[in-house]
Amino acid sequence: MQPKHNKQLAPLAKQLQKEMTKEERRLGHDFLCTHSARFSRQKILGRYIADFYSAKAKLVIELDGSQHYEDGNAEKDAQRTAFLEDYGLTVLRIPNNEISQNFAGVCEHIDNATKASLV
Repeated sequence: MQPKHNKQLAPLAKQLQKEMTKEERRLGHDFLCTHSARFSRQKILGRYIADFYSAKAKLVIELDGSQHYEDGNAEKDAQRTAFLEDYGLTVLRIPNNEISQNFAGVCEHIDNATKASLV
């Protein structure tokens, strides 16, 4: 299995941290930054960069924009999820529109998943 940290992705991860989407910014600033399980933004995990990652909860949160539903991208997302799950991580995939339409529900879902993984 590939090492968990890939230094070649560091410049891209830093760029993604600076250029967060409005959905990433809202989830990160309005919920995850106050959560009891610490979450990192744009965390390098092997050959991927996770939107949000909690080492303590072994949880990855991926926010999926419209490009994730275009041809071929669902298969790439499935490969990414399988790769991360091989590390023993739980991956939550959340569509971006859920952040704007059901923010409280998204936060509850993340909180429940976090609590379940810490038991």
